[in-house]
Amino acid sequence: MRKLGALLGAMAVGIGCVWAQPAERTANKEAVMASVENHKSSLISISDQIWAAAEIAFVESESARLLADYAEEQGFRVTRGVAEMPTAFVAEYGSGSPVIGILGEFDALPGLSQDTHPTKQPLEEGAPGHGCGHNLFGTASLGAAVAVKELMDAGKIKGTVRFYGTPAEEKYFGKLWMARAGLFDDLDVCLDWHPGDDIASHVQSSQALVDFIIEFRGQAAHAAADPWNGRSASDALELYTTGLNYLREHVKPSVRIHYHIQAAGDVVNVVPDYSRIWTRIRDSHMEGVEVVRARAEKIAEGAALMADVEYEIRLVSGIREVIPNRTGGAALQANLELLGPIEYTEAEIAFGKKIQEATGKPQIGIDGEIYPLKPTSETPPGGSTDVGDVSWIVPEIRLSVTTAPSGTPWHSWAVVACGGMSIGHKGLVFASKALAMTMVDLFESPELVAEVKAEFQERRGDSEYVGVLPAGPPPLAQAAEEAGK
Repeated sequence: MRKLGALLGAMAVGIGCVWAQPAERTANKEAVMASVENHKSSLISISDQIWAAAEIAFVESESARLLADYAEEQGFRVTRGVAEMPTAFVAEYGSGSPVIGILGEFDALPGLSQDTHPTKQPLEEGAPGHGCGHNLFGTASLGAAVAVKELMDAGKIKGTVRFYGTPAEEKYFGKLWMARAGLFDDLDVCLDWHPGDDIASHVQSSQALVDFIIEFRGQAAHAAADPWNGRSASDALELYTTGLNYLREHVKPSVRIHYHIQAAGDVVNVVPDYSRIWTRIRDSHMEGVEVVRARAEKIAEGAALMADVEYEIRLVSGIREVIPNRTGGAALQANLELLGPIEYTEAEIAFGKKIQEATGKPQIGIDGEIYPLKPTSETPPGGSTDVGDVSWIVPEIRLSVTTAPSGTPWHSWAVVACGGMSIGHKGLVFASKALAMTMVDLFESPELVAEVKAEFQERRGDSEYVGVLPAGPPPLAQAAEEAGK
């Protein structure tokens, strides 16, 4: 059985042999930092173009093209349209071992269009926006890969660096299909980062989740003339949500239950014969998710019985919790300390405080400090990511970097505002340097790679990775319909 849950407590003080080499600004690390600086204007330009394009899951054609084209221009071997996804790609350079991967996301969120202004001002009402900072994410990761590639060209390190352009993280979870295609199987170590409101070598887990859609089908009838001839699919939907909401009292504190009603009738004078609801269940571990999922499916069955309608449950996908890696986290932490804090101008601090005022947060500015490596919590913070599935296949080293003021509500217009201006740009450059420096450690030290992999094996235990997704290709047509394309 999987050992991760039992091991999380031990992880707070370290597990196995945790990397603790003295931090030093070596020539190779200076070289990758200089590379990021040399490419800074191009990286910021790409990020800003992705920010302006703001494309949602599986339709990120312009965003993917910008990143893939730049990788190709820098000499990478680029394979586009991998894992049956037109916007997924892999860019590779070098040969042999070690094979070090780095992930890059670039999808936006619906309805978050926003100008680079510290109060809510949509560029286009109702249009998407980068409320999770993925315009910065993919670009900074590619910048790190380019810096490592240039070090290879100089003959300073050997091996293979591989950048993954990963679409649809916010919805559908594109990495699941890339994992099913085996694209991560030969990696020795993988890295990723995420925009946030602080800088941290991220050694926490995440929440597992499962998404499923329930459809109820009944019989239409006139709502006044002969409602007794109707069997309401909306009644079933309401009974289902009522059952879910009563269930909330009887689940563990780590559980989260969400739903989105997608269809529930069209007019008031017709008994609806069709309804549809998207349900998401989260917990600290997939085992806990499956327990609640089984209860939710029974509630759907009961709702259908009470309303005398038919029902169908369809799996969308599910993602696993992250397996953290403190050994890799310690190596990354040393590089954060070498880089030192991000410094902000008075204008940037004022912008941040206006963001905080507009979102009802304390006006304390922007946190660019470097703090000690945190213990790994047994109960992860809220949020889920398909990086979790990658972390079950290969050791994952994770980073968070400040791209918005302290306390900024995530998945909001405020994150969009910061991601298209200098606060976000500074986080992009910092992340790119920190990731590149850590990759240098991995390429230079077989011992570090071995320790990272040994910890991964111990934490994963004897469990094999199994993706939670339906058979068949990704739902590209559905995504395009949702995007209005």
